[in-house]
Amino acid sequence: MGTLAARLMGGFWGWRDLVAAPKADDGVFMQRVAFVERGVALPAKAVSLLVLLYLLFVSSWFRDLTPLAEDAWNLLRTFYVIYFCLNVGGGIVIWGMNEVPVRLVEVVVYVLALVDAVFVSALTVMTGGFGSILYWLCPGLILRNAMVIPRADVQILVNVAVPCFYMLAGFLHRVLDRTDRELIETTGKGSLGAGLEEPGHEPLESLVTRMLLLLLLSACCYALQVLLDRKRMEEAEAREFALKQQQLQAAGRLAAEIAHQLKNPLGIINNAAYTLQKTVKEGKTITQQIAIIREEVVRSDRILTELMGYAQLAEGKVERVLVTDELDRAVDEAFPAGTDYKVEVKRDYAPAIPHLLGQRGHFAEIFLNLLTNAREAMNGRGKVWIHARVTPDYEVEVRVKDSGPGIHPEHLPKLFDAYFTTKEHGTGLGLAIVKHNAELYGGSVRAESVLGQGATFVVTLPARSVMRLRR
Repeated sequence: MGTLAARLMGGFWGWRDLVAAPKADDGVFMQRVAFVERGVALPAKAVSLLVLLYLLFVSSWFRDLTPLAEDAWNLLRTFYVIYFCLNVGGGIVIWGMNEVPVRLVEVVVYVLALVDAVFVSALTVMTGGFGSILYWLCPGLILRNAMVIPRADVQILVNVAVPCFYMLAGFLHRVLDRTDRELIETTGKGSLGAGLEEPGHEPLESLVTRMLLLLLLSACCYALQVLLDRKRMEEAEAREFALKQQQLQAAGRLAAEIAHQLKNPLGIINNAAYTLQKTVKEGKTITQQIAIIREEVVRSDRILTELMGYAQLAEGKVERVLVTDELDRAVDEAFPAGTDYKVEVKRDYAPAIPHLLGQRGHFAEIFLNLLTNAREAMNGRGKVWIHARVTPDYEVEVRVKDSGPGIHPEHLPKLFDAYFTTKEHGTGLGLAIVKHNAELYGGSVRAESVLGQGATFVVTLPARSVMRLRR
């Protein structure tokens, strides 16, 4: 039974991943809004609102109405005023969308899409219900929503609401029409809509067909959007792969050349100092100074050797990297089994963390250095908390917190500077490499600490980024 349930759940999640739409970039969303809403919908709505203004408030179509019909049309006029104001406000935001936050534009688009569906349904009630020609506006609304709404859950909700509102409008018209006819028979005058009464009930098969058509159109539009968005994401990913690969190779060649040019002079200096030390027989001070020169040359050579690790960039390749897998590998390397480390690692990974594009070794270096730093700060005993999540800006955020003594406030500003260290035998390159690798992909790293309460390092890496060469 458990195996069957696991298979069913696996099948469900598999289907969910298959039909899930990729997250649209803000740039793509704004392009859609500019083309559909600002370029097409706003002018069409302006004309429609002016026509409805004349019909509802100026024309003499609606005379000799029953009290019920008069109340219904007055309610529609009130709704029109509200609808008009909402569209004016939303139109201002959309027209000046380059000057307002993207999230505000997104909310305005969602609200207007839903309000449009409600208003069309209200007009449908007053213009024939199921027999109204306004039914053919519903497919147009669904197409518009599919083109401009990037979020799958909102798009499905709004597009399913369109046929539901239409069905509700049809049944509401029948109720009003039946009540209105009873008033006409009683008073002998009036009508529901100035000669626009329903000419007869639509057959059930026709209503079911119309509803299925709208639902099928919603499903097809969503499926088409998923296919187009995935193709767009694949093309963007391929371009980013190629760009990052070129940048990695350029950075690698530059690092190798710098290291090579510096190591040669250091080697010459070291050899000259060694020869001089052998030659000088007297003068203890002179030999001590020569020894210091040699020690510093050896230290510089060791630092350059570590920096030459960047020369491997030219041989590396861009991959799709899953952050949680790299975190698990880094934990195994920082706290290997069979050692004397008494460290409890607690992991909290959010679901659906996107892949990162880059060289696997860069991300591995970031996480391993942070975990090694935490282990050394706690002297191999304590607790480490690892959290990974996706931010609203579609960035992967990793937090590594330890239960160590914390960092002194005066050290925090210099923490990521190269060669700065508070350890007796440290090189001061670990956290500098973390910062370098994060910024290489357009990310960032920061430290938070209170003395006596441990330290937290927060790394943010964009899920879609353009690499930056440091200057």
